[in-house]
Amino acid sequence: MAELLYQGHGSYRIVSNEGVVIYVDPYAGEGYDMPADIVIVTHEHSDHNQVDLVTLKDDGVILRHGDLFVDGEYPIKKIKKVMIEGTPAENKNHTREECVGFVMTVDGITLYGAGDTNYYPEMESFNDLDYALLPVDGIYNMSAQEASRCAHVIDSRYFIPIHTSPTQLYDEDIAKSFKSPHALYMRSEERRVGKECRSRW
Repeated sequence: MAELLYQGHGSYRIVSNEGVVIYVDPYAGEGYDMPADIVIVTHEHSDHNQVDLVTLKDDGVILRHGDLFVDGEYPIKKIKKVMIEGTPAENKNHTREECVGFVMTVDGITLYGAGDTNYYPEMESFNDLDYALLPVDGIYNMSAQEASRCAHVIDSRYFIPIHTSPTQLYDEDIAKSFKSPHALYMRSEERRVGKECRSRW
């Protein structure tokens, strides 16, 4: 069963049932001790692209914006049984030309990592997702209230608010202002800097 480790801010790690290690937007928290098969960098802002924190396996791959958005299209990559398809991501601080999200399928679980974004119309076409990780800081991304509205148009079993604050790894109050009957939140004792949040699917 795959494991999700939320490291804080926009950073998280996924480990598949077969031991495939995936890091998304390395920057925050702990848990960079496992060598990576895949690193996804949704855009090149310094709070998302600290790939030096990660040790790549000999055949490890770093997927950047330009790998997931090519000539105006969002290709599908298959790496070690993991399917990754780029998706749009955009707002006043991030253009589609420099930022992506993605939909990943691993161990039969489909996860949407929104990257840094606000609402965009293509969200309404996302179907049969298991998890959607949405930014909610309201400064560089959509607010928790806008993310709550997005949760009404995205077809996902669960929603996880992340990227809650530009100054903290996790702001529990902002996270809990994201409202969805299918929301998953970190526990209060996991609020402090550097604390990890683990979830098995």
